Amino acid sequence: MSPSNLSQENGRSSNSSVTLTDEAGRSLSCSIEHVLEVEGSEYLLLMPVDFPIQIVAWDEEDYEEDSAEATLLEDDEDIDSIFGDAKAVLAEQNLTLKHTAYTLTAAGELPSVNKDEILAIEIEDENGELEPDELQLLANFYHEEQEYGIYTPIEPLLFLTQRNQAGQLELLSPEAFHKLQPLLEELLFDELD
Repeated sequence: MSPSNLSQENGRSSNSSVTLTDEAGRSLSCSIEHVLEVEGSEYLLLMPVDFPIQIVAWDEEDYEEDSAEATLLEDDEDIDSIFGDAKAVLAEQNLTLKHTAYTLTAAGELPSVNKDEILAIEIEDENGELEPDELQLLANFYHEEQEYGIYTPIEPLLFLTQRNQAGQLELLSPEAFHKLQPLLEELLFDELD
């Protein structure tokens, strides 16, 4: 599969948006960043309209040290238990927290990036390899004596989807994503030039 297999229609889409829906029925509004036609299949590279949010639970004993342990909240039950507090804390900054499909999001205007409030973490990918990521701190809060931090990624969060036979968008499996990754990297690299 080479870029020459891409159709002439590939490229940036303007003012187009779609909605992704997860198994729980939650939706996520996304803008269409790119449309790729590869070997007769249409793929869409999507970016959430609102800002993605990550909530981190801090290990209280190590919080003041440079090597503090942080745990990303990913379980719906854990998120549901602290969601009201997190929403209230972000509302103080004129940000509206939403429990959307595939990621939490916040609507509103983000504060300027303060380099002293950037969290550098390593997240394990589906292959068990650690991937570096940087998150911007938006707020801290306590829930039942546990400290939490609310962050947004510095890099954009992108979803790669494919239209199924019914015309609905589905997230690509990790295997399918890795197959298309070289094409995506080349496309994004060419756009930067």
